[in-house]
Amino acid sequence: MVRTPSKNITLAEFLMLPETKPASEYIDGKIIQKPMAQGEHSTIQGELIIFINAVLKPQKLARAYPELRCTFGGRSIIPDVAVFTWERIPRKENGKTQISTLVRKNQVYYET
Repeated sequence: MVRTPSKNITLAEFLMLPETKPASEYIDGKIIQKPMAQGEHSTIQGELIIFINAVLKPQKLARAYPELRCTFGGRSIIPDVAVFTWERIPRKENGKTQISTLVRKNQVYYET
């Protein structure tokens, strides 16, 4: 990870900032820009997501998503792979994934 020099800001202030390329994360009051993924990394990430979804998605146990902003516990990170248990995936009335709810910039997820 590449640290960008900055003053400490709040999580709410960070979530109001525009997205960056490469993505920035918020950890311990600091903004940290993720390095760009390289070919081998991207290949492993893609294969891992395909494998997880092949095993868990048909059984409606969980689903893997790439590069999805996750905000919880005072942090806002973008893991290479985020896995949501089936019951935690927001759904529309027709049963399809409510992606806008998953990736809404100001949505905060708290684990209990």
